[in-house]
Amino acid sequence: MAVKQFNLPDPGEGLVEAEIVTWKVKAGDTVKTNDIVVEIETAKSLVELPIPWEGTVVELLVEEGTTVDVGAPIVSVDVAGAEGDPADGSATDLVPDTASGSAAGGEERVANLVGYGPSAGTTTRRKRRPAAPAAAAAPEPAGRGGEPPRASRLETSVAAGGESPSAAPGFDTDSASAPSGSTSGGGAWSYSTSNGGKALAKPPVRKFAKDRGIDLSQVIPTREDGVISRADVEAFIAGGAPEAPAAAAAAPTYGQAGERETRIPVKGVRKMTAQAMVGSAFTAPHVTEFITIDVTRTMELVERLKADREFRDVKVTPLLVLAKALCIAIRRNPGMNATWDEQAQEIVQKNYVNLGIAAATPRGLLVPNIKDAQTMDLRQLAEAIGALTTTAREGRTRPAEMSGGTITITNVGVFGVDTGTPIINPGESAIVCFGAIRKQPWVVTDADGNDELAIRQVTQLSVSFDHRLIDGELGSRFLADVAAVLEDPSRGLVWG
Repeated sequence: MAVKQFNLPDPGEGLVEAEIVTWKVKAGDTVKTNDIVVEIETAKSLVELPIPWEGTVVELLVEEGTTVDVGAPIVSVDVAGAEGDPADGSATDLVPDTASGSAAGGEERVANLVGYGPSAGTTTRRKRRPAAPAAAAAPEPAGRGGEPPRASRLETSVAAGGESPSAAPGFDTDSASAPSGSTSGGGAWSYSTSNGGKALAKPPVRKFAKDRGIDLSQVIPTREDGVISRADVEAFIAGGAPEAPAAAAAAPTYGQAGERETRIPVKGVRKMTAQAMVGSAFTAPHVTEFITIDVTRTMELVERLKADREFRDVKVTPLLVLAKALCIAIRRNPGMNATWDEQAQEIVQKNYVNLGIAAATPRGLLVPNIKDAQTMDLRQLAEAIGALTTTAREGRTRPAEMSGGTITITNVGVFGVDTGTPIINPGESAIVCFGAIRKQPWVVTDADGNDELAIRQVTQLSVSFDHRLIDGELGSRFLADVAAVLEDPSRGLVWG
């Protein structure tokens, strides 16, 4: 057998670094080829990485929450059958060099993601951020109840043949001493300094402790599963006994006593979004137009489709009708589905619609797109929108699903907002904003031309567009056509 180091593969899309989000394995675990071992976050999405070998995990070389460069080693594995097998192509034993973070023998980068591989222009890496000031500069807090301070992860190691309990799913861990065992029947962990494991804590609790300079290895959990709660950290700061778990509900939900500011690191998707929006706002001259429309007939159609057998297994919403109306309006106004080529000084008109749907997720705003939406009927669009939004909210959107968009819809109505002036998604030239649908008094003209006041379902649409290639007339005609289909969906049969 031989110890090999698995390097962070190139995720493509010109990305040169990623953050380790969640380890799916721990030291001592047995893995098979293509088993998922870690979840990483790039500037565009969450990606699960499979291991290319079969063997036993020796060491996790990078902690959760750490940003690493492409090609850097992240885990070492004792590979089964690699010793003395030259046909394997990697029979040389690789002894982990923990000081330099590289492997003796020069392991090549493994690009094991389907469709991913080394891309031109990614060989030059960004400079790594300087490490945070060493914690040793501050006096180390004494252990609770006269207990001596526990050794850090760098000062301890797992004893040969020893076991280290894994973190509970969804929990982050701190580099501190780990439980030496558990009580019979899976009770609370008893902590010791002999085996260099990790203290269990949710990511918000870990951040809360880190911001206050608290070493989680010094905090004694009160929960039976050994997970450190925020109340445990607060009790440690106060210097008193840990509070009962029920007392955590009384903790303030908006800031802490004496805390007037909270700093949130900008990274991953939020960082990429911020950069893209600034670039778009200061590159493309934005123009936004608005229209208020009666969508009562659209709402009636939505209700009929919900009861239709063909749409029983999909989600039918007004957004679905808007997506279809937008595709129809683009067919009538193809100049809206274009982009500006600055280098060539040309307008590139797209003869296909990759329809982006802006999705708010815990990781930030994502805009995956539906490829060739213009070829889909209403049922197919409903399926595509449902799959797209579900994947985005789960954080599983792949980079390829967020590239190549031609026009976008952002639905602010789901938040009860009437309208907005959205910023164009980079690489596109227009974005449509869909506002909340409300019952309002509306003037309705009957068949005889008489006006009467009625309660109707009304909404507002807006469209922002790049004025370099879309003039006011084209933008206005497009918006009017979208509105016309929403006012009377039967127009889609005529125009489509």
